[in-house]
Amino acid sequence: MNVLVLALIGGYIFHLLHIPIPWMLGPIVVIVMAQFVYKGPLKWTPLTIDIGVVIVGTAIGVQFNVSLFNNIGSILFYMIMLNIILIASSIGVAYLIAKWIKVPVKSVILGTIPGGLGQIIVFAEEEKVSDLGVISYFQVIRLLLVVVVVPFIVAGQVMSKHETVAPMTSSLLFLIALSWVCARVSQKLHIPVAYFITPIIVIIALQLATPIAMPPVPSYVMAIAQLLIGAHIGLMLKPDMIKLPVRILVAGIVSAFALIILTLGSSFLMLFAMNTTFATSFLSTAPGGLDQMVLLANAIKADVSLVSMFQTFRLLFIFLLILPLLKLFYHWLEKRQNQQQVFEKKNEVRVKV
Repeated sequence: MNVLVLALIGGYIFHLLHIPIPWMLGPIVVIVMAQFVYKGPLKWTPLTIDIGVVIVGTAIGVQFNVSLFNNIGSILFYMIMLNIILIASSIGVAYLIAKWIKVPVKSVILGTIPGGLGQIIVFAEEEKVSDLGVISYFQVIRLLLVVVVVPFIVAGQVMSKHETVAPMTSSLLFLIALSWVCARVSQKLHIPVAYFITPIIVIIALQLATPIAMPPVPSYVMAIAQLLIGAHIGLMLKPDMIKLPVRILVAGIVSAFALIILTLGSSFLMLFAMNTTFATSFLSTAPGGLDQMVLLANAIKADVSLVSMFQTFRLLFIFLLILPLLKLFYHWLEKRQNQQQVFEKKNEVRVKV
Protein backbone atom coordinates (compact mmCIF):
# COMPACT_ATOMS: atom_id res chain seq x y z
CA MET A 1 0.00 0.00 0.00
CA ASN A 2 1.34 3.44 -0.90
CA VAL A 3 2.14 5.50 2.20
CA LEU A 4 2.08 8.74 0.20
CA VAL A 5 -1.51 8.08 -0.91
CA LEU A 6 -2.57 7.40 2.69
CA ALA A 7 -0.81 10.56 3.86
CA LEU A 8 -2.52 12.68 1.20
CA ILE A 9 -5.94 11.21 2.04
CA GLY A 10 -5.43 11.85 5.76
CA GLY A 11 -4.17 15.38 5.21
CA TYR A 12 -7.04 16.26 2.87
CA ILE A 13 -9.71 14.88 5.24
CA PHE A 14 -8.26 16.77 8.22
CA HIS A 15 -8.00 19.90 6.05
CA LEU A 16 -11.71 19.67 5.17
CA LEU A 17 -12.54 19.21 8.87
CA HIS A 18 -10.47 22.31 9.78
CA ILE A 19 -8.36 20.32 12.24
CA PRO A 20 -5.12 22.02 13.37
CA ILE A 21 -1.97 21.27 11.31
CA PRO A 22 -4.00 18.90 9.10
CA TRP A 23 -1.16 17.83 6.82
CA MET A 24 0.73 16.37 9.77
CA LEU A 25 -2.07 15.07 12.01
CA GLY A 26 -4.04 13.58 9.09
CA PRO A 27 -1.21 11.33 7.85
CA ILE A 28 -0.38 10.28 11.43
CA VAL A 29 -3.93 9.15 12.23
CA VAL A 30 -4.68 7.48 8.88
CA ILE A 31 -1.35 5.63 8.70
CA VAL A 32 -1.57 4.43 12.32
CA MET A 33 -5.07 3.07 11.60
CA ALA A 34 -3.95 1.52 8.31
CA GLN A 35 -1.20 -0.47 10.05
CA PHE A 36 -3.77 -2.21 12.23
CA VAL A 37 -6.05 -3.04 9.29
CA TYR A 38 -3.68 -3.66 6.40
CA LYS A 39 -1.31 -6.59 7.01
CA GLY A 40 0.99 -5.93 4.06
CA PRO A 41 4.17 -3.82 4.15
CA LEU A 42 3.96 -0.04 4.33
CA LYS A 43 7.20 1.33 2.91
CA TRP A 44 8.45 4.88 3.45
CA THR A 45 12.08 5.69 2.73
CA PRO A 46 14.02 7.43 5.55
CA LEU A 47 15.09 10.02 2.96
CA THR A 48 11.63 11.60 3.07
CA ILE A 49 11.75 12.43 6.79
CA ASP A 50 15.20 13.99 6.30
CA ILE A 51 13.85 16.15 3.45
CA GLY A 52 10.91 17.25 5.59
CA VAL A 53 13.15 18.20 8.51
CA VAL A 54 15.56 20.12 6.24
CA ILE A 55 12.62 22.10 4.83
CA VAL A 56 11.49 22.98 8.37
CA GLY A 57 15.02 23.92 9.41
CA THR A 58 15.44 26.10 6.34
CA ALA A 59 12.11 27.84 6.96
CA ILE A 60 13.07 28.52 10.58
CA GLY A 61 16.45 29.91 9.52
CA VAL A 62 14.75 32.23 7.02
CA GLN A 63 12.28 33.49 9.63
CA PHE A 64 14.71 33.52 12.57
CA ASN A 65 14.74 36.71 14.62
CA VAL A 66 18.46 37.40 15.05
CA SER A 67 17.71 40.18 17.57
CA LEU A 68 17.12 37.40 20.14
CA PHE A 69 20.89 37.10 20.44
CA ASN A 70 20.88 40.48 22.21
CA ASN A 71 19.18 38.81 25.19
CA ILE A 72 20.93 35.45 24.95
CA GLY A 73 22.12 35.62 28.58
CA SER A 74 18.65 35.73 30.13
CA ILE A 75 17.26 33.30 27.52
CA LEU A 76 20.01 30.79 28.32
CA PHE A 77 19.20 31.05 32.04
CA TYR A 78 15.53 30.22 31.44
CA MET A 79 16.40 27.41 29.03
CA ILE A 80 18.64 25.77 31.62
CA MET A 81 16.12 26.25 34.43
CA LEU A 82 13.15 24.89 32.48
CA ASN A 83 15.14 21.90 31.20
CA ILE A 84 16.26 21.01 34.72
CA ILE A 85 12.60 21.10 35.77
CA LEU A 86 11.61 18.92 32.79
CA ILE A 87 14.36 16.32 33.31
CA ALA A 88 13.76 16.17 37.07
CA SER A 89 10.02 15.73 36.45
CA SER A 90 10.69 13.00 33.86
CA ILE A 91 12.89 11.07 36.29
CA GLY A 92 10.30 11.47 39.06
CA VAL A 93 7.49 10.20 36.82
CA ALA A 94 9.72 7.34 35.64
CA TYR A 95 10.51 6.29 39.23
CA LEU A 96 6.82 6.13 40.20
CA ILE A 97 5.82 4.26 37.03
CA ALA A 98 8.71 1.77 37.35
CA LYS A 99 7.45 0.82 40.82
CA TRP A 100 3.95 0.34 39.41
CA ILE A 101 4.74 -1.77 36.33
CA LYS A 102 7.70 -3.66 37.89
CA VAL A 103 10.18 -2.64 35.17
CA PRO A 104 13.77 -1.51 35.97
CA VAL A 105 13.92 2.21 36.72
CA LYS A 106 16.72 2.86 34.24
CA SER A 107 14.60 1.42 31.42
CA VAL A 108 11.61 3.61 32.28
CA ILE A 109 13.83 6.70 32.64
CA LEU A 110 15.08 6.21 29.08
CA GLY A 111 11.51 5.75 27.92
CA THR A 112 10.29 8.89 29.68
CA ILE A 113 13.08 11.42 28.96
CA PRO A 114 11.91 13.47 25.93
CA GLY A 115 14.90 12.89 23.65
CA GLY A 116 15.12 11.53 20.12
CA LEU A 117 13.99 7.90 19.81
CA GLY A 118 16.95 6.83 17.68
CA GLN A 119 19.56 8.28 20.02
CA ILE A 120 17.82 6.91 23.13
CA ILE A 121 17.67 3.38 21.67
CA VAL A 122 21.34 3.50 20.63
CA PHE A 123 22.24 4.63 24.15
CA ALA A 124 20.16 1.83 25.70
CA GLU A 125 21.87 -0.77 23.50
CA GLU A 126 25.33 0.56 24.37
CA GLU A 127 24.52 0.39 28.08
CA LYS A 128 22.96 -3.07 27.69
CA VAL A 129 19.68 -1.78 29.13
CA SER A 130 16.92 -4.36 28.85
CA ASP A 131 13.31 -3.78 27.79
CA LEU A 132 14.05 -2.01 24.49
CA GLY A 133 10.45 -2.66 23.46
CA VAL A 134 9.17 -0.79 26.52
CA ILE A 135 11.56 2.12 25.89
CA SER A 136 10.50 2.36 22.24
CA TYR A 137 6.79 2.23 23.13
CA PHE A 138 7.10 4.93 25.81
CA GLN A 139 9.01 7.24 23.44
CA VAL A 140 6.66 6.69 20.50
CA ILE A 141 3.39 6.98 22.45
CA ARG A 142 4.62 10.20 24.11
CA LEU A 143 5.50 11.70 20.74
CA LEU A 144 2.16 10.68 19.23
CA LEU A 145 0.10 11.99 22.14
CA VAL A 146 2.00 15.29 22.32
CA VAL A 147 1.65 15.84 18.57
CA VAL A 148 -2.07 15.03 18.68
CA VAL A 149 -3.03 16.70 21.99
CA VAL A 150 -0.96 19.91 21.98
CA PRO A 151 -2.49 21.36 18.76
CA PHE A 152 -5.95 21.17 20.32
CA ILE A 153 -4.77 22.99 23.45
CA VAL A 154 -3.94 25.95 21.20
CA ALA A 155 -6.58 25.12 18.56
CA GLY A 156 -8.22 28.56 18.51
CA GLN A 157 -4.94 30.22 17.62
CA VAL A 158 -4.22 27.62 14.95
CA MET A 159 -7.45 28.18 13.10
CA SER A 160 -7.11 31.96 13.23
CA LYS A 161 -3.92 31.82 11.15
CA HIS A 162 -4.09 32.97 7.53
CA GLU A 163 -2.14 31.09 4.89
CA THR A 164 0.96 32.73 3.45
CA VAL A 165 0.39 33.32 -0.24
CA ALA A 166 3.83 33.51 -1.83
CA PRO A 167 5.46 32.00 -4.90
CA MET A 168 8.25 29.45 -4.75
CA THR A 169 11.41 31.39 -5.59
CA SER A 170 14.75 30.19 -6.94
CA SER A 171 16.47 31.70 -3.89
CA LEU A 172 14.37 29.57 -1.52
CA LEU A 173 15.14 26.45 -3.57
CA PHE A 174 18.83 27.35 -3.41
CA LEU A 175 18.69 27.73 0.38
CA ILE A 176 16.95 24.36 0.77
CA ALA A 177 19.55 22.70 -1.47
CA LEU A 178 22.41 24.38 0.42
CA SER A 179 20.88 23.30 3.74
CA TRP A 180 20.59 19.72 2.48
CA VAL A 181 24.24 19.53 1.44
CA CYS A 182 25.46 21.06 4.71
CA ALA A 183 23.18 18.77 6.74
CA ARG A 184 24.59 15.69 4.97
CA VAL A 185 28.10 16.79 5.89
CA SER A 186 27.04 17.49 9.50
CA GLN A 187 25.48 14.05 9.80
CA LYS A 188 28.75 12.41 8.75
CA LEU A 189 30.43 14.43 11.50
CA HIS A 190 27.87 12.95 13.97
CA ILE A 191 26.38 16.33 14.92
CA PRO A 192 23.11 15.81 16.88
CA VAL A 193 19.85 16.43 14.94
CA ALA A 194 21.99 17.53 11.98
CA TYR A 195 19.12 17.82 9.48
CA PHE A 196 17.36 20.38 11.65
CA ILE A 197 20.12 22.32 13.38
CA THR A 198 22.46 22.68 10.39
CA PRO A 199 20.01 24.57 8.10
CA ILE A 200 19.20 27.00 10.92
CA ILE A 201 22.87 27.70 11.66
CA VAL A 202 23.82 28.04 7.98
CA ILE A 203 21.01 30.46 7.14
CA ILE A 204 21.42 32.54 10.31
CA ALA A 205 25.10 32.84 9.41
CA LEU A 206 24.09 34.06 5.94
CA GLN A 207 21.76 36.62 7.51
CA LEU A 208 24.49 37.93 9.80
CA ALA A 209 27.31 37.90 7.23
CA THR A 210 25.56 39.07 4.07
CA PRO A 211 22.91 41.64 3.05
CA ILE A 212 20.93 38.95 1.21
CA ALA A 213 17.16 39.33 1.70
CA MET A 214 15.52 36.15 2.94
CA PRO A 215 12.71 34.85 0.67
CA PRO A 216 9.17 34.19 1.98
CA VAL A 217 8.15 30.58 2.62
CA PRO A 218 4.86 29.57 0.91
CA SER A 219 2.31 27.77 3.08
CA TYR A 220 2.26 24.77 0.75
CA VAL A 221 5.98 24.23 1.32
CA MET A 222 5.33 23.88 5.05
CA ALA A 223 2.37 21.60 4.26
CA ILE A 224 4.73 19.32 2.32
CA ALA A 225 7.07 19.23 5.32
CA GLN A 226 4.11 18.43 7.60
CA LEU A 227 3.06 15.55 5.35
CA LEU A 228 6.54 14.02 5.12
CA ILE A 229 7.09 14.21 8.87
CA GLY A 230 3.54 13.10 9.72
CA ALA A 231 3.81 9.97 7.57
CA HIS A 232 7.06 9.05 9.32
CA ILE A 233 5.53 9.50 12.79
CA GLY A 234 2.48 7.43 11.82
CA LEU A 235 4.75 4.52 10.86
CA MET A 236 6.59 4.65 14.20
CA LEU A 237 3.76 3.01 16.15
CA LYS A 238 4.02 -0.63 15.12
CA PRO A 239 1.23 -3.16 15.80
CA ASP A 240 3.77 -5.30 17.68
CA MET A 241 4.03 -2.60 20.35
CA ILE A 242 0.42 -3.23 21.35
CA LYS A 243 1.37 -6.79 22.33
CA LEU A 244 3.00 -5.45 25.49
CA PRO A 245 1.19 -6.08 28.82
CA VAL A 246 -1.83 -3.83 29.38
CA ARG A 247 -0.25 -2.27 32.47
CA ILE A 248 2.74 -1.11 30.40
CA LEU A 249 0.48 0.20 27.61
CA VAL A 250 -1.50 2.24 30.14
CA ALA A 251 1.68 3.39 31.90
CA GLY A 252 3.05 4.80 28.64
CA ILE A 253 -0.09 6.88 28.13
CA VAL A 254 -0.09 8.02 31.78
CA SER A 255 3.56 9.10 31.62
CA ALA A 256 2.93 11.03 28.40
CA PHE A 257 -0.02 12.95 29.87
CA ALA A 258 1.92 13.54 33.11
CA LEU A 259 4.72 15.20 31.15
CA ILE A 260 2.24 17.27 29.13
CA ILE A 261 0.63 18.53 32.36
CA LEU A 262 4.00 19.22 34.00
CA THR A 263 5.29 21.16 31.00
CA LEU A 264 2.00 23.02 30.79
CA GLY A 265 2.67 24.21 34.33
CA SER A 266 6.29 25.13 33.64
CA SER A 267 5.24 27.03 30.52
CA PHE A 268 3.44 29.54 32.75
CA LEU A 269 6.77 30.27 34.45
CA MET A 270 8.21 31.14 31.05
CA LEU A 271 5.10 33.10 30.11
CA PHE A 272 5.37 35.44 33.11
CA ALA A 273 9.19 35.56 33.30
CA MET A 274 9.80 36.29 29.61
CA ASN A 275 6.50 38.00 28.77
CA THR A 276 5.74 35.61 25.91
CA THR A 277 2.38 34.39 24.63
CA PHE A 278 0.92 31.16 26.03
CA ALA A 279 1.33 29.41 22.68
CA THR A 280 5.03 30.33 22.47
CA SER A 281 5.82 29.31 26.05
CA PHE A 282 3.88 26.03 25.86
CA LEU A 283 5.38 24.97 22.53
CA SER A 284 8.84 25.90 23.80
CA THR A 285 8.51 23.54 26.77
CA ALA A 286 6.25 20.78 25.37
CA PRO A 287 7.96 17.33 25.40
CA GLY A 288 7.33 16.64 21.72
CA GLY A 289 9.56 16.36 18.69
CA LEU A 290 11.58 19.45 17.80
CA ASP A 291 10.37 19.63 14.21
CA GLN A 292 6.72 19.03 15.11
CA MET A 293 6.61 21.76 17.77
CA VAL A 294 8.29 24.21 15.39
CA LEU A 295 5.83 23.31 12.61
CA LEU A 296 2.95 24.00 14.99
CA ALA A 297 4.53 27.29 16.09
CA ASN A 298 4.77 28.31 12.45
CA ALA A 299 1.13 27.33 11.86
CA ILE A 300 -0.20 29.52 14.66
CA LYS A 301 2.22 32.44 14.29
CA ALA A 302 3.87 31.81 17.65
CA ASP A 303 7.45 33.00 18.11
CA VAL A 304 9.11 30.39 15.90
CA SER A 305 12.62 31.61 16.74
CA LEU A 306 12.10 31.22 20.49
CA VAL A 307 10.37 27.84 20.15
CA SER A 308 13.16 26.49 17.96
CA MET A 309 15.83 27.78 20.38
CA PHE A 310 14.19 26.16 23.41
CA GLN A 311 13.43 22.87 21.67
CA THR A 312 16.92 22.63 20.12
CA PHE A 313 18.55 23.45 23.45
CA ARG A 314 16.51 20.70 25.15
CA LEU A 315 17.75 18.06 22.72
CA LEU A 316 21.36 19.21 23.02
CA PHE A 317 20.97 19.40 26.81
CA ILE A 318 19.83 15.77 26.85
CA PHE A 319 22.37 14.47 24.30
CA LEU A 320 25.42 16.32 25.60
CA LEU A 321 24.76 16.43 29.36
CA ILE A 322 21.96 14.16 30.58
CA LEU A 323 22.87 11.00 28.65
CA PRO A 324 26.57 11.16 29.66
CA LEU A 325 25.50 11.70 33.28
CA LEU A 326 23.14 8.73 33.02
CA LYS A 327 26.01 6.65 31.62
CA LEU A 328 28.14 7.51 34.66
CA PHE A 329 25.21 6.80 36.99
CA TYR A 330 24.47 3.42 35.39
CA HIS A 331 28.13 2.41 35.60
CA TRP A 332 28.25 3.43 39.28
CA LEU A 333 25.01 1.55 39.95
CA GLU A 334 26.29 -1.58 38.20
CA LYS A 335 29.55 -1.44 40.15
CA ARG A 336 27.64 -1.05 43.41
CA GLN A 337 25.35 -3.99 42.58
CA ASN A 338 28.37 -6.17 41.74
CA GLN A 339 30.01 -5.24 45.04
CA GLN A 340 26.77 -6.06 46.85
CA GLN A 341 26.60 -9.47 45.17
CA VAL A 342 30.22 -10.23 46.12
CA PHE A 343 29.51 -9.18 49.70
CA GLU A 344 26.42 -11.42 49.87
CA LYS A 345 28.34 -14.41 48.50
CA LYS A 346 31.08 -13.93 51.11
CA ASN A 347 28.43 -13.87 53.83
CA GLU A 348 26.90 -17.08 52.49
CA VAL A 349 30.30 -18.80 52.60
CA ARG A 350 30.87 -17.64 56.17
CA VAL A 351 27.46 -18.92 57.26
CA LYS A 352 28.14 -22.33 55.72
CA VAL A 353 31.53 -22.54 57.46
